[in-house]
Amino acid sequence: MNIVILGSTGSIGESTLEVVRKSQGKIKVTALCAHSNLEKLNKQAEEFNVKHVVLTSKADSIKKLNEIVCLPEVDAVVVAIVGFAAVLPTLAALKAGKRVALANKEALVTCGEILTKVAAQANAQIIPVDSEHNALFQALLGHPKENVKKLWLTGSGGPFRGKTKAELKDVSVAQALKHPNWKMGAKITIDSATLMNKGLEFIEARWVFNLDPERIDVLIHPQSIIHGLVEFIDGCQLAHMSQPDMKAAISFALYYPKRQNNAVEPIDLVKLKKLEFEAVDTNTFKCFELAKASLKTGGVAPTVLNAANEIAVDAFLKEKISFLAIPELINSTLSRAPHQALDLDNLFEIDQWSRQKTLENISSL
Repeated sequence: MNIVILGSTGSIGESTLEVVRKSQGKIKVTALCAHSNLEKLNKQAEEFNVKHVVLTSKADSIKKLNEIVCLPEVDAVVVAIVGFAAVLPTLAALKAGKRVALANKEALVTCGEILTKVAAQANAQIIPVDSEHNALFQALLGHPKENVKKLWLTGSGGPFRGKTKAELKDVSVAQALKHPNWKMGAKITIDSATLMNKGLEFIEARWVFNLDPERIDVLIHPQSIIHGLVEFIDGCQLAHMSQPDMKAAISFALYYPKRQNNAVEPIDLVKLKKLEFEAVDTNTFKCFELAKASLKTGGVAPTVLNAANEIAVDAFLKEKISFLAIPELINSTLSRAPHQALDLDNLFEIDQWSRQKTLENISSL
């Protein structure tokens, strides 16, 4: 199998390369892409004898990226770019009929209906690499959709699980970046702290599994051992368990329908003391409810939500706004959003409008 890794220098990209190292030559890397870490990118390219390397911070990078993912020798594309930037290369890969191992939430959040239609028309395959969606993908294998009552995504609750809104008033960037279970990039880690990641995953699940939102829900599960749970109409529930290690999901996505030997360490069930579950605290973590509401509104709303969140998170990381200002800014931008359908003609225009409105709101704080 020949693969392209988009976002190779980030945590998902590095985990993917670990899977490649264990493949004993079964997986080869055709191309690597990173945003700006040229030194690490070159080292990766040298180690894996990669033909094509793209730095997305360069002006002509998008065109090159779209060409590379469509190369005839490429079998699968691992999309680990963070944010809206993943939309175009994901679209190009799907149009070319490639298997897309999707580790990016925002592509399906902003234009899930468009991407899933393109995949169906091109006979391309989207296999989610988000641990929760990958778990549900596995648990659903062999089960007709009509037998499914509800899908449950799980989440650790992030670093502020159990905190009140008052306790979050003065949290620092350093505190928000201390995730209890996962090693992730800064943007995704802040999304975990606000629970926006669960909101984005809720929207993503709607398109990955083609289910009405009423048949999808979220549970807080601090141990991050059960990643997804399928509830069937007969009252039975089927859960997927593994260590909180992204190599499990990446390996499954690349080897499917086969599995890689020893992709991750199995769970020692004797040492496993307890598994806890809680409802999402929507009073404290407003981002989750904003995401659900945007999906219900439909049209351009999820695109607006995503763009506003990206700008707000970036402002928080740069210490321009407080942690609690993130949902306030998103809500403000959403409240001004136009009520219209989404298509490829207006997708980028809406994304840019949302970013600009959020930046204006930040300037007025």
